[in-house]
Order: sequence, then C-alpha cells, then structure tokens
Amino acid sequence: MTKLLGTLTAFLFTASLSLQAQKDSLHHFTDSIRNLPPLEVRSIRASNNQPFAKSNVSASQIAQVNVGQDLPFMIQNTPSVVVHSDAGMGVGYTGIRIRGTDATRINVTLNGIPYNDAESMGTYFVDLPDFSSSVNSIQIQRGVGTSSNGASAFGATLNLATNDYKPQSYLSFQNSFGSFNTLKNTLQFGTGLLKDKITIDARLSNIKSDGYIDRAKSDLKSFYVSSTYWGDQSSLRLNVFSGKEKTYQAWYGVPEELLATQRTFNPAGTEKAGDPYDNQTDNYTQTHYQLFYNKKWSPYWSFNTAFFLTRGIGYYEEYKASVNVSEYNLPSNPAWNSINPNLIRQRWLDNHFYGQIISWLYEKGAQQLTIGGGWNTYDGNHFGKLPYPNLIPITSAMIYYDNNAIKKEANMYAKWQYQIHSDWNSFLDIQYRNVNHNMFGFDHTPNLNIQRKFDFINPKAGITYTKGKTIYYSSFAIAHKEPNRDDFEAGITQQPKQEVLYDWETGFTKKDQLFEYGANIYVMNYKDQLVLTGIINDIGAYTRTNVPKSNRIGIEMEALHKINSQLTSSGNITLSQNKIENFTEYIDDYDKGGQKAIQHKNTDITLSPALTGSHVFSYTPTHTWRFNFTTKYVSKQYLDNTQNENRILKAYWTQDISAEWKCIQRPRWNALLQMHALNIFDHLYEPNGYTYSYVYGGSVT
Repeated sequence: MTKLLGTLTAFLFTASLSLQAQKDSLHHFTDSIRNLPPLEVRSIRASNNQPFAKSNVSASQIAQVNVGQDLPFMIQNTPSVVVHSDAGMGVGYTGIRIRGTDATRINVTLNGIPYNDAESMGTYFVDLPDFSSSVNSIQIQRGVGTSSNGASAFGATLNLATNDYKPQSYLSFQNSFGSFNTLKNTLQFGTGLLKDKITIDARLSNIKSDGYIDRAKSDLKSFYVSSTYWGDQSSLRLNVFSGKEKTYQAWYGVPEELLATQRTFNPAGTEKAGDPYDNQTDNYTQTHYQLFYNKKWSPYWSFNTAFFLTRGIGYYEEYKASVNVSEYNLPSNPAWNSINPNLIRQRWLDNHFYGQIISWLYEKGAQQLTIGGGWNTYDGNHFGKLPYPNLIPITSAMIYYDNNAIKKEANMYAKWQYQIHSDWNSFLDIQYRNVNHNMFGFDHTPNLNIQRKFDFINPKAGITYTKGKTIYYSSFAIAHKEPNRDDFEAGITQQPKQEVLYDWETGFTKKDQLFEYGANIYVMNYKDQLVLTGIINDIGAYTRTNVPKSNRIGIEMEALHKINSQLTSSGNITLSQNKIENFTEYIDDYDKGGQKAIQHKNTDITLSPALTGSHVFSYTPTHTWRFNFTTKYVSKQYLDNTQNENRILKAYWTQDISAEWKCIQRPRWNALLQMHALNIFDHLYEPNGYTYSYVYGGSVT
C-alpha cells in the first residue's frame, strides 16, 4: 500500500503598511556594540572563513517570500532542500529534508536555544505560526557543521535569530490572502530606543487556511514580545512568544489508486459512518520563555548566558470505530462486553523543556576561542484520554494510558580558530554530549521501562585558504546521535544502538562585482544508521533497525550572475548518491504467518533524490518594482529502502512567479503589495509519501 501527499497551483497576495521614525544618525556611532550579532548566535554559527557548507538568509530575503506559509517553504530554494505540506498549501504541518536528511536529524535552534522536540527530535513549525516575521536571519549549515546546542546535527543545522537591535520605532501591518481561503494578518511594532536604555518589540499574528486536501483546515495564532535593557557594555533581554494551532488531520496521505480521481481525498475522520468526524483535529499550544544576558568584559573577552523554558500542551482527537474495549482499560459493562463500540479518544502531550546555555568568546589578533555549552531537561507526560461526554456510557473523562519520560542532556564545546598566515585559517572544534533518557512505559506497552545513557565526543577540524576573492576550505567532522523515543519500544535484547556520522566537506566560494559562485563536495559515511526495514520486534512493534554501513555522497553547486542593473540570475543544483550497503527487509506474510525476509544490497535511501535544483530570475525595472520567476526540480524518490520502481515519488518540476510593488515610499512610512502564483503550470506532483508491503495470495504488494 502506497500513500502520497500532493500539491497544486495556488495564489497568494500580500499588502504591507509600515511606519518608522526618522533615523537619528548619532545612534549609529554610539550603538556600534549593540549592532553586533548577539553572542548566543555567534557562538554556534559558522563565520565566512570557517570550513563548512552554509547558506545565510537575511530578513529582507525572508520578507520576499513571507506570505503565510510555514518556515521550511521560505528556505526551499536553498541548496539540497526539499519541503512538503500535509495540507498541500504550506500552511499547517510541513516538513523539510536537507540532503535527504529528515527533520529529526536537523538541529534547530532559536537564538541558540534548542528547538527540536527532545524525544522525537522532530521540529514542528506549525507550533510557532508566523515566527518568520520575527526572524532577523537564518543560517543553514549542511553536513555536521559547527558544534551547536541541543539535538545532534546529523545532516544539517538551522539557526534562527530574532535578537537584533532595533533603535528606531516602527509599526507594521501585513495582510495576505490567497487560494483555499488562506489568510494571514500580522501586526508588528517596536518602541525604538527609550531613554537610551530600553527597546520593546512585539508581534501578533493570525493565519487561517482551508487547505488543498479535503477538510485540511488550519487555524493558527501567535504572539512575540521581546524587551531589552541596554547597558554600556551589556544587555539583558527577555523573549516571550507563543503559538496556538488547531489543524484538521491531513497526515495520512492519499492512497495511490485514488490520485487520478480523488486527489484531495482525506481518510481522517472516515471511520465514522456517513460524514467524516468533524473534530478529527490536532490542538497544541507551545510557549517559549527566553532570558539572555550578554556582557563584554574587555576588548578581548565577551560572555553570554541564557535560561529558557518551553511549555507545550495539547492533543489530537480521533473517532475510532469498533474498538477492542480491553485496549482502553474500561470497566466491565454488559453494554459493550459483547460488541466492539465506537468511541472518541484524545492522545495528549504535556511537557516542560527547560535549561541554560552559556558561552565565552575570546578574540585577539590572529586567534578566536569560543567555549560554551549548556544543560537541559525534558519532562514529558504522554497520556490517552476518553473525553466526557463520549459515544460510550462513561460518567466522566477517563485516562486509558499514562506514560512519563524524562530526558536530560549536558554538553560543552570548545572552538579555536587561528590565522596561520595571511591566507590560511585553521579551525578546531570538539564537543562532549551526555544524554540520559528515562521512559516509563509506552502507549501499547505501559509496563516497558527503559533507561538509556549516552556519552558522545564529536570532534571537527578544518582549514581555509583565501586567495583574492576566492575562499577554499576543507573539513572533517564526526557526529553521534541517540535513537528517538519510538526506537526504544523494544525488548532489552533489541534496544537500538547510537548512530555515527563521518562527514568530509571540501569546496570553494568566489564573490566579485558581477559573479558569485561556489561548489561543495561532501562524503557522509554512516555507521549504524537507523532505518525502517519492516521488522516487528519482540514486543510486536514495527521499529527502525541499525544498518552497519550507509552513505550520502554528492556535490552542491551555486551561482549568481548580475547580468545588468535590472536582471539577476541565481541558482543551485545538487547531485548525490545515497546508499545503504546491505540490509534485510521484512514483510508481513499473511499466507504463511510471520514475516518474510528479503536481502538487499546497495540500494537507495528512502526519500533521497539524486538531483535537486532551483533557479530564480529576478527583474527589477525600477526601484519600486521587482518580478521573480522561480523554478524548482526534484528527481524521483524511493518511498522505502528497497529501490523498488513501483514504490516511488515521481520527479517534479514546478514554476512560480511573484511581483512586488513598493507603491508608497515616504521618509516615515511606506506601503508594499506582493503577488505570488505558485506552480503556475498546475503540475500535479507528490513531494512526500510512505508505503508498506505484505504477502497475500502468493504475491507481494
């Protein structure tokens, strides 16, 4: 059985009105220290002369594509990136892969603070609607990259920063609307520098969409508030931001056989007879508290620390037909003892994630030393609830499973950069991570308690050579990653091992007045990578399995050409090979019972296209008009690790156009109109999906 998630043509329009106070030229001199990137960001980002593959996205670049879609869609045209949307519009649940690496292996930080879910290690940007409107810059590191905070970077890093200094007061109101009743409203304002000491910045956002997939509605709300006290050589900042989402479930995909006739079919809620259940929804609220202190002790030493708390609570609700009452710990009742009743259930998450990050920076002459680290604790409760009233005769809400988990992590790192010669820079980086994960039961195995401890040492080293406007670099890095929560749902003898990645990166970049171009070759060798093989473990759960050897090898190329003062051409392309050397596939055998084992050698890794590319033509006829024509290509992708041509996502090639008109430009206020037409040739494609096989009637499906 194969299920796919597709998309189509869409139109989005944006109107923005901004007011800003007159700039005071005196501030530019006195605020020079304040205008430096905050240390919590500098300490984990890669600078221009550090030997890593990276892309930097500025606030102005984000603004060009910020029309209400989720953050992955705003960086989809950077090298090696593939994105998808459950609802088909880029609003609601979305996903991202970089070099074929999924979101659970991509380290994400918000102002240096870990964002990945501590247990699943995924990132759910739906929980932070319109966070992009508060982001000042994004750095994407491909490969292991430099040491960061939180989950291991096992293929890529996303570093988002919001803590820029904004000395001028401003007010901005943005409205976007488009296909499928998509609507985005954003109000932003800032006080500027008050009494030469305080700044306050805030945002309110509302996003709604009906989605392309049937019933795939999204209702998203968020706010962001940041207040900073600025001293002469220090700053104290408090960030509070929150997102609340309600989305109709659309993550099941469309069965392949329905794509031609019912492309928008959504199986969610259809266990209910007649019309689908109307409250088959996902509901979650996530609130972040971040407190930063920065201090410049001397001309050479700087210090930063931050404390944080992320509070998450929510559930998804389902209509379940003909259930086995023994699975829900229901009391004995003659009304349902002889039948399988229908019921409504909710599956809850209630968690706190808190900790601290810290860093010191020493800069003098030819050397730069960064020492940092942090600790964090995740305390999460997983429980199932039968709400009251329900379809079955219960007198109050009932809990049918209740599992707790505590995960603790501590890390420290040291990074040393030294200019060996005027043209040569060396870079050394070593990180130690300690992880303790205690799980007290799982949904289907409440009595299974797992305690695992991991100690990782992750070294990195590289060198950079600069000749004129060309930078050459080479680096080697090792990363370790602990398994995800679901991987541990196995017996003691089948517990997963840690994964290891050995990453080589070599490349160059060149920039001059009219041309910018570069290339990067990467070799990523994995030991004990966890992949899906179809195996059922000794407690009856499908689980990922460690495979001894696998790899990703590729080349990334980028170029930009300023053809003239009005026309710019830019693009990137990635060619790669993504292989598992040897593994055994297991498929359920309904003819003979049990599972059938099939050996595979040198097969492609699932959802890892061999070719991705993006290109943008930008035409600016006047200082008030800009037009973009964007094209994106993704080659075919296999839905599992068997390289079966019957289980693929076909290659797709899409084209978008956008227009921007700065209709009013005044010294203190301006207005902007944008139009985006996505997939203008209405190419029907599927960027994501999943499959499973079984033996029945003597054949494999």
